[in-house]
Amino acid sequence: MRRTGGRWAVLAAAAMWAVATAVAAAAECGSYRAEPVVMADPALCAALEAKVRNPSALPFDAYERAVNQFGANFCHRNTAGGWVHDKHLRLTGPRVATLKDGAWSARNLGTHAPVVIWYSPEMAAWLRTWRPADRPAPDDAPPPPDGAIMVKEQYPGAPGPCRTLPVANLFPGDGGGSIMVRDSRGSRDGWYFGYFVTDGFVPAWPPRADNPPPGSGFGLACLTCHASARFFTFAASENIAGEPGLPIAHLSQDFAGGDAAAPAHDGAGPKAGALEPPLADPDVAVTAALRAFVAALPERASVKAMPSQTYDHDWIAQDGPGLGQTLVTSSVCAGCHDAGSTFLQLDMTTPNPHGPGLLNLAPYATWRSSPMGLAGRDPFFFAQLASEVETFHPESRDMVESTCLGCHGVAGARQFQIDAHAADGACPPFRRDMLEAVPYPAGNPGAGHAVYGALGRDGVTCTVCHRAVLGDTAAAAALAEPQNACIEERQARLNPGLTGFARTFTGSQPIAAADVVVGPFEAPKVVPMQHAIGMTPRHDPAIRSSELCGSCHTVHLPILAGGETLGHVFEQTTYPEWAFSAYRTGTTPDGVLPEGAGARSQTCQDCHMPRRDADGRLRVSKIAAIQEFSTFPEAPHQLGPAATDLVAREGFAEHTLVGLNLFLIKMAKQFPDILGIHTRDAYSGSIGPEPLERTEAAILAQRSTTAEIAVTRIARDAGTLTASVTVTSHTGHKLPSGVGFRRAFLAFEVLDAEGSVLWASGRTNRGGVIVGPDGAPIDGELWWKDDCSARLHPGERRHQPHREVIAAEDQAQIYQEIVAAPPAGAAPGACGTGAKPEGELTTSFLSICAPVKDNRILPAGTLPLAGRIAIAEALGADVALAEEAGPYAVGDDPDYVSGGGDSVRYAVPLASLPPGAEPTSVRATLYYQAQPPFYLQDRFCTSRSADTERLRYMVGRLDLAGTPAADWKLEIATTGVVPLSP
Repeated sequence: MRRTGGRWAVLAAAAMWAVATAVAAAAECGSYRAEPVVMADPALCAALEAKVRNPSALPFDAYERAVNQFGANFCHRNTAGGWVHDKHLRLTGPRVATLKDGAWSARNLGTHAPVVIWYSPEMAAWLRTWRPADRPAPDDAPPPPDGAIMVKEQYPGAPGPCRTLPVANLFPGDGGGSIMVRDSRGSRDGWYFGYFVTDGFVPAWPPRADNPPPGSGFGLACLTCHASARFFTFAASENIAGEPGLPIAHLSQDFAGGDAAAPAHDGAGPKAGALEPPLADPDVAVTAALRAFVAALPERASVKAMPSQTYDHDWIAQDGPGLGQTLVTSSVCAGCHDAGSTFLQLDMTTPNPHGPGLLNLAPYATWRSSPMGLAGRDPFFFAQLASEVETFHPESRDMVESTCLGCHGVAGARQFQIDAHAADGACPPFRRDMLEAVPYPAGNPGAGHAVYGALGRDGVTCTVCHRAVLGDTAAAAALAEPQNACIEERQARLNPGLTGFARTFTGSQPIAAADVVVGPFEAPKVVPMQHAIGMTPRHDPAIRSSELCGSCHTVHLPILAGGETLGHVFEQTTYPEWAFSAYRTGTTPDGVLPEGAGARSQTCQDCHMPRRDADGRLRVSKIAAIQEFSTFPEAPHQLGPAATDLVAREGFAEHTLVGLNLFLIKMAKQFPDILGIHTRDAYSGSIGPEPLERTEAAILAQRSTTAEIAVTRIARDAGTLTASVTVTSHTGHKLPSGVGFRRAFLAFEVLDAEGSVLWASGRTNRGGVIVGPDGAPIDGELWWKDDCSARLHPGERRHQPHREVIAAEDQAQIYQEIVAAPPAGAAPGACGTGAKPEGELTTSFLSICAPVKDNRILPAGTLPLAGRIAIAEALGADVALAEEAGPYAVGDDPDYVSGGGDSVRYAVPLASLPPGAEPTSVRATLYYQAQPPFYLQDRFCTSRSADTERLRYMVGRLDLAGTPAADWKLEIATTGVVPLSP
């Protein structure tokens, strides 16, 4: 009896201990509830489950709401309906404790916070059959059946105290969890990825004010990790309660306590709004300076915002990629090609030298916030386009819009024509209104064009460059393929008479088929991309050649007048300027060019896609972030190291792609709501400065290498103070280059001992207007009367000529291109190379009849005309390209023979100084204006479109005070104060 009694005593003690342990665990587990957490409404849940099983059957917004309602009501906890769950709460990676300053803290290094997964009956049956815990998985497994569901509840805090408690009594909290639903018709990978929260759900459509990407849908960044698993899921039957085996165990240092959840997979998380506050009220000094703001400025309520970036997601379809998805949005690439998107590895980063965190150097992050990434939302471009079709060429609207959007909305324009040609053999124009097309609400008038709107707004997106076909032989073969069916028509319209590479000017290059992506590195790892999106990465050294940039950065346009084409002209020659300079490589994908390499040979990418760090060393980094086998927490059913382990590459290039257009970036930072963009990196969280901050820093770094300025030969006699100012350019093209309205100018100041300005050429007002001593704009600064009723000097072409000597304060050296429109009654052949300017000055890209002035500083080593002609002909162009890439109306200035800089002599009449003033020093500064005042005024006086009113609103309220772009001018270089000789 004693032994029996003792045995019962032991059992009783063990039971009491178990109860005590459970009570203690329950007390420590913040997720524990005394009563089981069950379905809130079985009837509602039955109806919701029927909907949730079929993602393709509902509009996205309706389905997203159904998913959240399903999860928030715990409809997946339907054990009576055959749903099963994990054995216990489990980690998805190590939890590591750290002792610092006498206190413990913990960090969860899993791919998710601690989880409990629930499996629908179909999913559980598939796992038991094809991923059994008690024997090897069969090799011939089919994918999970459509309608199979997994719900991943995610839990905060230390999992240890919760691990021994009944799963039914655990409540995940407001964080809810994520959901995967199998739908083979929905996408190539066949899974809908969603989430639910138990409180505070905000659907993706209509978008929030901060324009985050959708956190639910097909083809999301979830594939960053899930593409490394067979059938895109790591689920294993040994995790399921009642099945043999045990879940994978990870290091769990729970003694540190506290909430150590992994960084949130924040596709639906909080995003930053404006990174800088704009002005609450218009800047009166700026609006007065531009003189086109006499009428009341628009109020915010009347300004039409661009469609939200939330809508710009085009995933790979079930049978894709194919002709219908030759081009896709950057969201398809973002998950893998952004730093930290797995929330564990931080490849493609570097410590921030200017503050906390890391600089995100990844292709997506650096491109997304660049002018290339913003090209489809550039408010200056859209105001220009509005002027072209509203005032300059209303008779040619379709042609103008399709031509211009063929670069700024290239992916949308190309895919629209690809689809149209496949349907009926036509190549219809891509129109501006298609960029307004969004999928929500279903059935809205533009919904049928929503995918083209998304592609167009995505700017010069990833697949545009990484699918470009370069080289005459390859291009000729590609032109025969269906994705390029409309390119020959574009080439014939825009580049008549040109051949070879020149035939691809104005963004008319052919592209490869939808299942190919080209890159610069040899032996690319192909499985991750093939598995995730059906594309095969391929090495192509041509992608590092300047010709990749040259197709779009050589713009050859028709000269229009009254709907007629008078000829063709080169509106931009950035690539030829480089090809004719000392920076040329002397080669193309087709071979060696005449004149060979220049003395300073480097490609466009060497400057605009830097591969070296601040110390000049080649960057070494992996080029993607995925769930690798050897660097991540152990996970079952992974594809293995041969398929998924990446190697670091030497020469990893940043996709910064900037020039000096800081004004656009400031606008994006201050008005993201109007431009429809998110300002926080959507895929990597806040690992450091936001991408727009990084882009601004890249522009300022580019500025520091653009040019130098010096004052020499200062002299003074009885009546005149003279000094020479020399600008030395370090750019591989003209300074400035690109669109013709960009300009740089010199400011030269004479100072007294207190630093007060006694005399100045190139001084400006708050709007960046260059003014004389009386504060009035000098010739050429403004073109319109204040009320926009007429030009200030009709029929005249007032401007600042190129100057070698400046002797008055109303004279200034402005480096710019100025062109004239066709005169009334101009006939074909009256315009073009060698034409005499007779029409008014114009900012219209399609009205360039004759040059008036082009004294932009030539790049060093610019070849004589004969050498330029030889290269132009080798490229498939002719003498016109060679001539138009040169200077115009610079007289006999020797600085414009071989380029590299310019010198100006200032002769200051001492009698023009204030009475009694004594000059003691001088200062010279070189400034840049991406959007000069005459250009902005011309936009506001030639259009009243929604696009122009949007720009008017933002220009009037853009806060540039205290920034490097203050007063609408960006300082490139300055001499500082230079004392006069005693």
